[in-house]
Amino acid sequence: MTPNLSATDLTAPLTTRPANPRRRWWLLAIGVAIAIALVVAPLVMAVETNQMLARIGVFAVAVLGLNVVMGYTGQVSLGQIFFVGFGAYVTAYGVEHEWPIVLTFIAAFVLPGVTGLIIAFAAARLGGLGLAMVTIALPIIGVPLAKRLSDVTGGSQGISARFSGAPEWSGLADDQWQYYIVLAISAAVFALVANFTRGKFGRALAIVKENENVAKSMGISPYRYKVMAFTIAALIGGVAGFLYMVVIQYTSPETLAFHHSISLLAAMVVGGAASIVGSLLGGMYYVFVPSFTNELAPTLTALIQGAILLLVLFVLPGGLASIPHRIRRLLRRQRAVSAPSGDPAPSD
Repeated sequence: MTPNLSATDLTAPLTTRPANPRRRWWLLAIGVAIAIALVVAPLVMAVETNQMLARIGVFAVAVLGLNVVMGYTGQVSLGQIFFVGFGAYVTAYGVEHEWPIVLTFIAAFVLPGVTGLIIAFAAARLGGLGLAMVTIALPIIGVPLAKRLSDVTGGSQGISARFSGAPEWSGLADDQWQYYIVLAISAAVFALVANFTRGKFGRALAIVKENENVAKSMGISPYRYKVMAFTIAALIGGVAGFLYMVVIQYTSPETLAFHHSISLLAAMVVGGAASIVGSLLGGMYYVFVPSFTNELAPTLTALIQGAILLLVLFVLPGGLASIPHRIRRLLRRQRAVSAPSGDPAPSD
């Protein structure tokens, strides 16, 4: 008997294809409309709005990487910001030394990915608290290391990399060009991760997350899939670091600070773990909420953000991405109560 995943997984409808074929054309129409809106938006929006939307794309990719290793695989990773910062520094170094931009982009995610793979070989066997301690150490070590390697990183003052200005042939302003770069790369990354998580790889990750012994009995190596998930998360973190430099054009040891990892974790939880849509909502949370709380009460920013996180954990354990599914469940229950089976249909 096949278990009813939708009854237990609040984000299942958002991370799997809908069972009802009649809904697919609605989803397709909504997707096309959103895509058109995203393409047209920077042409009619103000500079500040375009920059804000680009930042959302940057941190949505960062949250997506964290979701791969924590949401889908169930590993505790508290150092995802290290890979974001690593990618940013590689990008800045490549730009400063006039590498071809394609080579810079490849290096920005390959080097963090290789580093993540090396760490994963040892850390994936630990699990639980041991893995958490290893990942916590990454930003803690990364900050002083970035300060000491001043010839490469610019030390405490950081390093700038202005390379994302709009070319003349595009006819676009710089903010529009940067937005489109972020949109194109983010869309590609989200599409790839969605394809992975909805296929055989994603099912294997779900089994490993649920029960490693069951995974072993099915011929699935938990260690191998944990290493793969951690490496993919590091790769995506590097991509986010490249996009960070496209938009911000400056990085410093502060980029690697541990509290940013906690902010990414909070964004993932609020948006929705193990959810593609939740990663996008997490990026929006990461950009909007700190700005809102700073304007509302600068001295109570941390308190307000903590209260928001607790509220979501208690009211929406599946994050904001679970809201549509909860609404559908509520409507089904109301229909079941108002029209119980076996009762004759009311006549006019």
